Amino acid sequence: MESCLSVSSAPPPKKNIQEPVRPNGNFHKSVWGDHFVKYASNSEQINDGVDKQHKQLKEELRKKLVVNVNIERAEEQLKLIDAIQRLGVAYHFRTEIASVLNNQLEFWNNKVDDDDLYMTSLRFRLLRQQGYNVSCAVFEKFKNIDGRFNECLTDDVRGLLSLYESTHMRVHKEDILEEALEFTVAQLEQVIKSSLSDKVLLSQVVHALNIPIRKSLTRLEARYFISVYEQDKSCNETLLKFSKLDFNILQKLHQQEVADLTLWWKNLNVSEKVPYARDRLVECYFWALAEYFEPQYSRARKMSGKITALISLIDDTYDSYGTFEELALFTDAAQRWDINAIDQLPEYMRPIFRELIYLYNAMEEELLNDGISYRVEYAKQSVIQMITAYNDEAIWYHNNYVPTFEEYLKVALVSSGYRMLPTNSFVGMGKTEVPHQAFDWVSNNPLMVKASTIIARLDNDKVGHEHEQDRGHVASGVECYMKQYGATKEEVVVEFNKRISSAWKDINQECLHPLPVPMHLLERVLNLVRFVTLFYKNGDMYTNSNTHMKEFISSLLVESIPS
Repeated sequence: MESCLSVSSAPPPKKNIQEPVRPNGNFHKSVWGDHFVKYASNSEQINDGVDKQHKQLKEELRKKLVVNVNIERAEEQLKLIDAIQRLGVAYHFRTEIASVLNNQLEFWNNKVDDDDLYMTSLRFRLLRQQGYNVSCAVFEKFKNIDGRFNECLTDDVRGLLSLYESTHMRVHKEDILEEALEFTVAQLEQVIKSSLSDKVLLSQVVHALNIPIRKSLTRLEARYFISVYEQDKSCNETLLKFSKLDFNILQKLHQQEVADLTLWWKNLNVSEKVPYARDRLVECYFWALAEYFEPQYSRARKMSGKITALISLIDDTYDSYGTFEELALFTDAAQRWDINAIDQLPEYMRPIFRELIYLYNAMEEELLNDGISYRVEYAKQSVIQMITAYNDEAIWYHNNYVPTFEEYLKVALVSSGYRMLPTNSFVGMGKTEVPHQAFDWVSNNPLMVKASTIIARLDNDKVGHEHEQDRGHVASGVECYMKQYGATKEEVVVEFNKRISSAWKDINQECLHPLPVPMHLLERVLNLVRFVTLFYKNGDMYTNSNTHMKEFISSLLVESIPS
């Protein structure tokens, strides 16, 4: 199907009309270009032998999970589940894992762990991840009479690491987990300085301090942990083989999807039609891949990838190119959501607006046969709200207005995109996976979504505010907070980090029973937060996608794992 972005081309500029002075984002070109097009006709389909081996290994693992257990066997099962989850194959065993952890809850209630820090912490984390609100008071037994964690724990590196990972499941008013976090970070940093002889364990300590399990992307964690697990002498060989095989099978599917999107993007001719914007199609697909990597979400991934890529162009139009008057016209057209409104737009805006309308019409048509086309209206409204927020910021910038921090947040939490993204991520999922009421939930800014927007916005502002101000941009949260409270940049960062930490506690709380919506939907929002945490960990990796972002994408979409 011919792209509607390539239908019209801008006429030559009229003489004697002075072009407005526009900001310059000065973004680098696409890192990937047409690299993934070669996978469009990928003949390396999964052969029958590989498929048969995959099924056999899966069944062997399933049997290991469903056996009846005693206390000793229960510990083996916990370790197996932890490995299955970290290796990225837990989606094959959701029912079995749920059953095992439900049984593990009984062991927890019977306090069978005694003084084993590693197992106590592991069981706590796995049960919390499953949504069970188990008490953190269990860690009191690892304190001395002075209320401090026992010094003897410093020699138990595996136990310290397990406790550290558990602290990231904390919710509000869990002081002991705050203390445990401070204690374990200090001790694990000393472990790194002491050059631990167990290099595999040392690697895990360094990795965890950089990005704990709770905040890591499933596929990136799997890629890393496979390299660690294969060095473990006690590893389950069946699980290791299955994980490698599954990773490579999924990678082929993901490569095909990126190829499809690259051809769509190439047909849009973005580099010529929208030269001022960031050309980040593959990075936008990576964003969608972070939300859901499982094979059943192929349609959802491709929809999300396209949506994110188009929204990125609109974002740059507001931030890096459009004049105040032009942006007002685009906002009005978006609010009307009428293709006829295109006539009021400048020529350079028309291709973007036309493709936006076309994309959502195509989504609606695709979902019509499943009886779920109603979802698209929720998605549209979330986009309109975000574009309206973009325009509110444009008005502030035009008027040289610096709002109060509270006033800023009301708009900036919407413009962060993290109210829009969860709603749109639900649209392409299966008919039975997202009930109608879930769209009402996600559209009403529930605590889970609100917390995600706080993390996304404040992380963005911490990292990007100086570059944004250099190129001409509305005041960020950093500037607003500094002006209102007379704070230094360093003090603002401390305050923002406190708010981000609090928002993570809100997210953890929302993922405990009773759940507001099914866990697999909460996981979409959680995964978006994980992505943005990674996104801004080493600067703005989306804008500057030729460094860490390139490495991450290459590890998941280019480099297969040797069997």
